[in-house]
Amino acid sequence: MSPLYLGSRPASWLRLFAMALLAVASVASAQSYSSSDTTEISSAALPDAPSAIQAQQQQQQQQQQQQQQQQPATQKPNEPSLSDLGLSPTQTAPNPALQARLDRHTHMLKIHQTLGLITLIPMAAAVISSGGATAHHNTTGGDTTGRDVHAALGGLTVAMYGATAYFAIAAPKIPEGHVKGGIKVHKYLVWVHAPGMVLTPILGVMAYNQLNNGEKVHGIASAHAAVAWTTVAAYGASIIAVSWPIKL
Repeated sequence: MSPLYLGSRPASWLRLFAMALLAVASVASAQSYSSSDTTEISSAALPDAPSAIQAQQQQQQQQQQQQQQQQPATQKPNEPSLSDLGLSPTQTAPNPALQARLDRHTHMLKIHQTLGLITLIPMAAAVISSGGATAHHNTTGGDTTGRDVHAALGGLTVAMYGATAYFAIAAPKIPEGHVKGGIKVHKYLVWVHAPGMVLTPILGVMAYNQLNNGEKVHGIASAHAAVAWTTVAAYGASIIAVSWPIKL
């Protein structure tokens, strides 16, 4: 069919032209609709995307921090645990009664140490005053001030020594295992200065009475000075054994 033949029928040509226009219009409208939807979706999604990523990152960081806080302290690979040492959870659990005994034990031993250092003051004074205790021993009714002062200082020393010993004896007993070093020396010296602290005042009273009667010190009372010096030396050594350097 030639173009001339189509031109002879204007109605058919117009119909075809109208159909072509309708097809072009429908395609154009479909493309504009799809592009507008895509633009709306992208424009709606793009602004929210960064905020969503940031929120997710913050949530992950918070979860990591919580896990780190809840996680127990890390143990070194080569460090043995309490279970490796043969200690059961029952043995390692807190014991308030035992802790109270330990606290009382420590407190009373601190008082024992403090009183022991204070006892050195009247003890040193008694030793210094011993030089005037034997004056006028050949006369009765003479000046006995030196002997009285020496006896008073000796009595004060014995009283302070007794208080010091009380806090060591009355302290709650705690298993200490094998004692060594200065503590061991300190405990051994107790067997020297404790009997000496009992014998020294007894011998001192005997010597005091003999001097007041105008007699020269004789008999077992004459060992008063030797026992006293031995007691002082042992007591001082026991303090140095556990308190050097001495701290008040």
